[in-house]
Amino acid sequence: MLPLNNNLQTLVNAAQKNIRLGIGLMSGTSLDGLDIALCSFTGNGIETKFKLLNFCTILYDAHFKGEVLKVFAQKTVQLESIALLNEYIGAFHGEMVLQALSMWNVKPADVDFIASHGQTIYHAPMRQHLIPNYSNGTLQIGDGDQLAVKTGIITICDFRQKHIAYGGEGAPLALYGDVLLASKPGENRILLNIGGIANLTYLPGNINTEEILCTDLGPGNTLIDAACREYFNIPFDEDAKIALAGNVNEDLLTSLCSYSFFKETVPKTTGQELFNFDYVRKMQEQSNTTEINNFDLVSTLTAFTAKTIRDFVLDNYTNQDIKLFVSGGGARNPFIINYLKNELPNVVVENTLRLGIDPDAKEAILFALLGNEALCGEPIKIGNNPCTLMGKFCFPK
Repeated sequence: MLPLNNNLQTLVNAAQKNIRLGIGLMSGTSLDGLDIALCSFTGNGIETKFKLLNFCTILYDAHFKGEVLKVFAQKTVQLESIALLNEYIGAFHGEMVLQALSMWNVKPADVDFIASHGQTIYHAPMRQHLIPNYSNGTLQIGDGDQLAVKTGIITICDFRQKHIAYGGEGAPLALYGDVLLASKPGENRILLNIGGIANLTYLPGNINTEEILCTDLGPGNTLIDAACREYFNIPFDEDAKIALAGNVNEDLLTSLCSYSFFKETVPKTTGQELFNFDYVRKMQEQSNTTEINNFDLVSTLTAFTAKTIRDFVLDNYTNQDIKLFVSGGGARNPFIINYLKNELPNVVVENTLRLGIDPDAKEAILFALLGNEALCGEPIKIGNNPCTLMGKFCFPK
């Protein structure tokens, strides 16, 4: 029998370690920066144990954001831009990983794998594109080979493509990590992530996988951030200062909540292809609220995010004792959190620190966990969700 080549032997050796070091990378639709989580793993599947060793977010500069925004959630773009950005983002993220490792005094050779989400530029489930004979689609760029070569670390990427190949929409992938890390017998839990888009995972206390649900809910921070950039020249509403200084316009809020997406069956996914500033302007025209002041607009958009979350929980889980754990940028928005606490009086609302999971690092941790599963796990059956391992391997040499 011929021996394995060096790349495959390195992969086997990493999979057989008692403790593996993995890096999870997450760059979300808000384009704040690259979240980098260094984790240690033992075991796999339901036996997985992890520890967050280090975490940081390296912010993107205005130029980088601008280049991505030229192609992000646009139906028509320059193909050359996609080709060039794919390579550039991979190498750029690799440089950021090396910067983080240097800051943490960790040698690249000691890291077994990088799990890279990449940068989403277009998400197109069938419900949205409605083009006959075409399946669900999603595209994340940031070439894994560039990352692997730049860092010298095996890189696992393109997680969403296998999910689609098995009939899923490519999102939300939080389901798999949430089930492995946060299920608790006897306690009904909702893990709510409020990033650019809001999504949740419901974990029943009876541990019946048929009842587990993971779905997008609608906009998280994306419309709030867009209004802050457009009218206040700031990237986001820190501590909800703008929202709290304004008043919610009920006519506009009603129009925003009237979109057919909110009546569609779950699980479902969405993105800025639907929920963008054109949508806001359309709803303002529909509700005759084009003249409301900018503070009231931000306040109403913040209430929109909170209300759609509240409505979903009330419509689906009113008869159960629920603990709701929040992560993502929205976990730091007092308007949203106080709204949920006031409007869901029978639900305990906390952030994921209660579970030992940094709310800012959660999504990067989840991709590191998906990388660990790709390396040494087996497909896990969770209800009607795709039962598969995800991720493509890219080698440094």
